Amino acid sequence: MATPNLSRLHIASRTGAALLGGYAFTWGTIALAIALFFAAGMEFHDAEHLSYILGFLVFLVVFLTAFAARNLRRVWMILLGGGALMTVCASLLQSQLV
Repeated sequence: MATPNLSRLHIASRTGAALLGGYAFTWGTIALAIALFFAAGMEFHDAEHLSYILGFLVFLVVFLTAFAARNLRRVWMILLGGGALMTVCASLLQSQLV
């Protein structure tokens, strides 16, 4: 049962942050990890598989952290901003490699 201090909107926003923000952050992490591993000399498919395995762990940690954090606004900013920043960095690195 929800406490009176937590509205349905707050719970929905925290769930959205965990799912959507976690997905964006994990997407950026995977993209950047693939680019970095490939740039370091790892075979592409090995880099891809390792990044997906790490991405699963990242999503699990991010999902749980989104519910444990006190400041919901900060959670949204870190997850969406960090995901976007890592995706842009991965894109720039990939354009330098190709």
